[in-house]
Amino acid sequence: MTFKFRLTMVFLCAGLLSPAMADDQDSKIVLPAKISKADATGMIFHREDVTATTHRDGHQTESVTTMLSSDGKFRSGMYRSGKTRFELSQPYGVNEFMYFLSGSITLTSTDGSVMTVHAGEAVTMPKEWIGIWDTDGYEKIWVIYASDD
Repeated sequence: MTFKFRLTMVFLCAGLLSPAMADDQDSKIVLPAKISKADATGMIFHREDVTATTHRDGHQTESVTTMLSSDGKFRSGMYRSGKTRFELSQPYGVNEFMYFLSGSITLTSTDGSVMTVHAGEAVTMPKEWIGIWDTDGYEKIWVIYASDD
């Protein structure tokens, strides 16, 4: 047993070193992303990294990205929007899972079918979706996968 191995084992057992750090001290530590209960009640929008936007129609949104994958294709976070209605004439563009914490959205697809998603419910939007998005406001947890194609 080498001295380095024994020293690493001592630090691991003492809780001074995580297993990921034991393999390569110089590597970047990657941690899971968490949205706490307090975050989910809206406290997340008090963070310094919140992005607030006022759109052309006057409605306001706030967004916080909690995780971005190393390849940039997968991300998650929370989003809040005021009252808005807009028509997507081009595909949505990303595959997105949304879990609504408050409010609701009504989605009217190009075939005329209507779906309302309320707080406590989830919807998965395919990147090809086209239609009308209508809301009086909501807060959601989102997960997006955007491929290169």
